Amino acid sequence: MNGDEQLLRGRVYGCDHDDPDPGPLPHQTYAALVGGPLDGLLLDITGWLLEEVDGGAALVTELGQFPGGRSLYDPRPGEPCTPGPGVSCRFYYSGDTP
Repeated sequence: MNGDEQLLRGRVYGCDHDDPDPGPLPHQTYAALVGGPLDGLLLDITGWLLEEVDGGAALVTELGQFPGGRSLYDPRPGEPCTPGPGVSCRFYYSGDTP
């Protein structure tokens, strides 16, 4: 794991690198991002409906195959998603799009 990857682990997607507390908040719900350029980040899914969680996410990143494009992350079918605060599920990398 290089230095950039270490900086991402446990951080919340969308937080600036210089935020005083880029980590998760105890009352929020998160999906852990697995694989791809955003591996190790947490995505805040607080307030998402089950259908939205099932649809995954297309996340803007400069780190993917297409700088300024999106990296696609989806839950695995049949993998549980527990309600409530903390890390409730995992979204797995499935590719990049411009």
